[in-house]
Amino acid sequence: MKWEDLADQPCSIARSVAVIGDRWTLMILRDAFLGVRRFEAFQTRLGISRTIITERLKLLVEEGVLAKVPYQDRPVRHEYRLTQKGMDLYP
Repeated sequence: MKWEDLADQPCSIARSVAVIGDRWTLMILRDAFLGVRRFEAFQTRLGISRTIITERLKLLVEEGVLAKVPYQDRPVRHEYRLTQKGMDLYP
């Protein structure tokens, strides 16, 4: 089975792994559970590239695990909050 095929599986565990199965996504989720909400805070805590954080946050928003919420108008800035779907992943 290929990694990209996991999302299409009838098994809920396989579909979950497709969304949160890589290490950086799991670490972002861990920090979100600990109250981290802003991009810069994720980057500081994890010490990974902006590109990786951007990609993982985008995926988590697309999957409905996080919500991207504006907290400042000028310049526009966002924070990432756990949705109910995200909270349901709490161990």
